[in-house]
Amino acid sequence: MNHNLMVESKAPISSSSPPPSSSETSAPVAKTAAAAPDNFLVVGIGGSAGSLEAYEAFFQNLPPTTGMAFVVIPHLAPEYKSNMVEILQRHTPLPVHEVTQDLPLEPDNVYVVTPHQETGLKGGAFRLLPPTLPAHQRLPIDFFFQSLARELRERAVAVILSGLGSDGTQGLKAIVENYGMVTVQEPETALFDSMPRNAIKTDFVDYVLAPGEMPKKLLAYANTPGQQGRPLLDSKKSELTLQKVFYYIKNQTGHDFSQYKRNTIFRRIERRMNLHQIKQFSQYAAYLKESPNEVELLFKEFLIGVTRFFRDEEAFEMLKHKFLPQLLQEKKEGDTIRVWVAGCSTGEEAYTLAILLQECIELYPEIENLKIQIFASDIDPVAIERARSGYYPENIAADVSQERLKRYFVKIENQYHIRKELRERVVFALHNVTRDAPFTKLDLLTCRNLLIYLSPELQRKVFPVFHYSLNPSGLLMLGSSETIGGHPDLFQTLDAKWKIYQRSESAVPMSRIDFPFSFSTTEPVKPLPEPASQVNRELTMSTAVHRIMLDQFAPPSVIVNAKGDIFYIHGRTGRYLEPAPGQAKLNIFDMAREGLNYELNNAIHKAHLLHEVVTVEQVQVRNEMGTQFIKLTVKPLHEPEILKNFLMVVFEEIPAEKKKPRRSPKGTAETNTQKDEIIGQLEMELQFTKQRLQTTVEEMHSSLEELKSTNEELQSANEELQSTNEESMTNKEEMQSLNEELMTINLQYQTKTEELINSNNDMKNLLDSTEIATIFLDQHHNIKNFTPQATQIFNLIRSDVGRSITHIASNLKYQNITKDVKEVLAKLQSKEIHIQTADERQWYSMRIMPYRTVENFINGAVLTFTNITAFKEMEINLGATSMYASAVVDMVHQPLVVLDHLLRVEMASKNFIETFKLVPEQVSGQWLFHLGNGQWDIPALHEAMEQTLIEAKELRDFELEHDFAMLGTKKLKLSTRRVAYQDNKTFKVILAIDVF
Repeated sequence: MNHNLMVESKAPISSSSPPPSSSETSAPVAKTAAAAPDNFLVVGIGGSAGSLEAYEAFFQNLPPTTGMAFVVIPHLAPEYKSNMVEILQRHTPLPVHEVTQDLPLEPDNVYVVTPHQETGLKGGAFRLLPPTLPAHQRLPIDFFFQSLARELRERAVAVILSGLGSDGTQGLKAIVENYGMVTVQEPETALFDSMPRNAIKTDFVDYVLAPGEMPKKLLAYANTPGQQGRPLLDSKKSELTLQKVFYYIKNQTGHDFSQYKRNTIFRRIERRMNLHQIKQFSQYAAYLKESPNEVELLFKEFLIGVTRFFRDEEAFEMLKHKFLPQLLQEKKEGDTIRVWVAGCSTGEEAYTLAILLQECIELYPEIENLKIQIFASDIDPVAIERARSGYYPENIAADVSQERLKRYFVKIENQYHIRKELRERVVFALHNVTRDAPFTKLDLLTCRNLLIYLSPELQRKVFPVFHYSLNPSGLLMLGSSETIGGHPDLFQTLDAKWKIYQRSESAVPMSRIDFPFSFSTTEPVKPLPEPASQVNRELTMSTAVHRIMLDQFAPPSVIVNAKGDIFYIHGRTGRYLEPAPGQAKLNIFDMAREGLNYELNNAIHKAHLLHEVVTVEQVQVRNEMGTQFIKLTVKPLHEPEILKNFLMVVFEEIPAEKKKPRRSPKGTAETNTQKDEIIGQLEMELQFTKQRLQTTVEEMHSSLEELKSTNEELQSANEELQSTNEESMTNKEEMQSLNEELMTINLQYQTKTEELINSNNDMKNLLDSTEIATIFLDQHHNIKNFTPQATQIFNLIRSDVGRSITHIASNLKYQNITKDVKEVLAKLQSKEIHIQTADERQWYSMRIMPYRTVENFINGAVLTFTNITAFKEMEINLGATSMYASAVVDMVHQPLVVLDHLLRVEMASKNFIETFKLVPEQVSGQWLFHLGNGQWDIPALHEAMEQTLIEAKELRDFELEHDFAMLGTKKLKLSTRRVAYQDNKTFKVILAIDVF
C-alpha cells in the first residue's frame, strides 16, 4: 500500500468536507475528555526496538489531565530488568506505575507492563498470567490488545510505535472489530518501521501520525459525542439517510448492505463519524457523497474480517478427530472432497481446513490419493488478493505449531509463505453469499461469524441455499455465536457447542430456496429516488387515503382493485361487509352482505371499464339490524401515483326521512305487494345477470382473439427457440473446442510457470552462493531486488522493494552512490570503487554496471559489493613488510643489494649507493650489470651470480678486483645467498660487498 495515500486517507477532513465539530477546532489541547469515571478511554501503547524516543515524544505532548488511562507494553526479553517506569516519569506529570496483580485501572494514570508475565484486563483491573509460549514466540502486545478489546470494546484504543516484527497486528484487528480506534506511528519517523508497516498493511489503521501528534488526536477523539455516551444515530430518524449511505456504497462497490443488521451498521458508521469528529448523520452522508475514498473505507469497515489460523482450536480438533474421518471414509480412491469457506476474509481459515484435510487423509492409506478442492469466497477484493498471495506475518506462530510451520510454510525474512502444494488446493473467488450462485456438491461448508451480521430475512434466505449446496450427509460449520435458527428441518445438530451440523435427508421444496442469484459479480444500480424509495406500503397508502378522506369527508369506504381485493378499509364497514366462511379472504365480493353483491359487482365493473364515477341509489342491504337503504358510490382513483388504477367504494347510509314511504295494506293487497317487490328484485337481478353475461361474452371474444394472437406469437417464439437451440448447440461445440484449447494453453502456462520458478530458484541459489551483495535498480534508482548479503551493507527489508536507494540508510563511509549510478547510466560503462564501512572495519569493492535486458535494452543498474577486507589487510601488511625490510637494509654497514630472479635491483642500501657513487633514482629496477653505466658488467661477477642463481650456491668472501671509473681500482669481497619463495618457483638474491 502506498503510505502517502494511507496518511491522506486518515487525515482530518479537508476544507471541501463537512466542517469538524467545535470540540476539535475551538477546544484547547489540554481539555479534559468529558467521560464518566467508569466510562473512560484506555490507550494501549505497544513498541519494541527504537520505541523509547517515540514514548518520550508521546508523553511530552500529553497534557496533565486527559480523562484517559495509558498502558505501555514494551516488547522486552523476560530476563531484562526494565527501567521504563523511571524513564517515563521524567517525561510526564501523570503518575507512572508498574503493573501488578489486581491493580485497578484508573484515568489519568500510566501503567507499564512487565516482561515476565502475560498481561490482560478483567473487571477493570489487571490480570497477570504465566506465559504459555517460549520467550521468542511471545506476543505481549497482541495479547493485551485482544484482552483490551474484549473488556472495553469501543473504549479501547491501540497505539503501535517503532519496532521489529509484527507484534500488535492481530490485536489491533480485535480492537477495530469491537469498535475501538487504532493509530500507528508514521514509518518515516520510526527508527525501526517493521511494526508500523505491518500494522498499516492490515487496512485496520485509522490514523498514521508522528508520536508527538498522537495526543492531540486522542483528545479530539475522546471528546466526540459517541465517546461521551451520547448516541450519534437514531435508528428510526436515520433510516432515510441510511438508505442514501447504502446507495453510495452500492453505486461504488456493487454491494448492497440494506439487509444487514441495523445495530451493527449503525455502530460501524458511528465509529467512522467519531474518527472524523462529525456529529450529524446527514453531514456524514454529505461527506460520503463528496469522498469516494471514505466510501471505500466505510465499505471495508462493514467487512471487518477478523480471523486467524485455527481460530477456536477446540472446534477444529473436534472436526479433525470426530467428523472429518467419517466424511472421508465414505470416499473412494480418486474421489474429490469439496469444501466451501464462505466469508473467508484473508484466507487463514481456508488454509487451516486444507491442513486438517491433508492430515486426516494421511491417517487412511486406502484413500491417500483423495483430492482436495477448497473454494474460499468473500466480497472484499483486497482480502481475496492477500489470501491468494499466501503471505502471513511471523506472529502466526502463536496459533500454528512449529511442526506445522515447518511443513506447510516457508519462512521468508519476517513472513511465512504457504507452500505451493497447499496453495494449489484452495481457489479464492469474489462471491456474495446472498446474491451469487452457490458452489454445489459440497462435503463441508463453513460460514463462521458471517451470519451474525445478516438480518433474519437474509438468514432465512441463506440456509436453504446451504442445504441445497451440500451433498447428502454433508457438514455445515458455523461460528460459535451462530445457530441455524428456524431451520431444524434442514440440518441436524452434531455438536451444539461448536455449531457443527449435518444436512438432513428431508427434501426441501424448491419454493423455499430463493434463487434470485445472478452469475454476474455486479448489478446495475438504480438511481436513488427522492425522497425515499423504500417506504412501507401500508403507511404510504394510509397517508394517501386519509388525504382523500379529508378532501371529500368520506363515509365508510374501502380501497379495492378491479378484482375486488381489499387494500384499505376506512370507517365502520361491518353493516355492509362481513368475513366470508371458509379460508379467510379480503375480497369485497365475497364479503358483501345480502342484497349488496349484485349492485356492488355491477358498479365496480362499470367504473373500472368506463373510468368514471358510478352511483347507485336505494340499494337494499340486509344485516343483523334488519334492512336498510344505502347509496353506493364507486370512484376510480387517478392520484396520487401509488393509488392509480385502484377504486374507492363508498357506503353512504340514507337517512330514514329520505326513505320512500311504504304502505302496508292488509290481507291480499299486502301479500301482492310483497310478491311484486320480490318479482321486481328478481327482474333487477336478471337484468344485471344479462348485462354481466353480455359483458362476459364480449370479454371472452376479446380473450379468444388475444389467445389466437398469443398462439401465433408462441409459434413464432418456438421457432426462434429452435433456432436458438441450434445456435446453442453450435456454441457448445465451439466452447468445448475453446475449452480444450484453454486446457492446452493452461498446461503450457503451468509448464512455463514451473520453468520460471526453477529459473528463479536457480538464480536465487546462484546469487546466494556467490556471497556477493547485489542490488538491482531501475532507471529511477528504485530498488527492484536484492540478495540477502546486501542487508549487511544497507538497512533493507523485503518491503523496501520499490523505494529509492536514496531513502535507505547504509553503513558505508561513502555518499556518492547515486551520482555514480547516474554516471554509469549516462556513459554505459561500468565503474569500480573501493569503499570502506563507517566503522572502518570492512572494505568493499563496489562495481556498478548497466542492467541490460535480453533485447540489449538498458533498464537500470546493478550494484555489486565484494568484500576485499582481506586483500586490503594483505596490502597494508605488504607495505609494512617492505618498509621494515628497507629499514633493515639501510641499517647494514656494508653495501647490500637485493635482486630479483632476473638480477634486477629491488632494493639497495644507502651504503651501497654512496660507496659506488650511484644516482638513487637510477638504481631501483636496473639490471645489476648495467649499474654505473655498465661498470658492473664484470665477467667474474657474472660467473658468481650464475652459481648463486642457478646452482643455489652460497658464496662467502668471493674476491674480485675491478677498476671503477670514479673510484679507481677496488678489491671486492662478495657474499651471496639465494632466497626462494612461492613454492620454490620464485627467487631473490642478496648480495653483500666488502670494499678494500
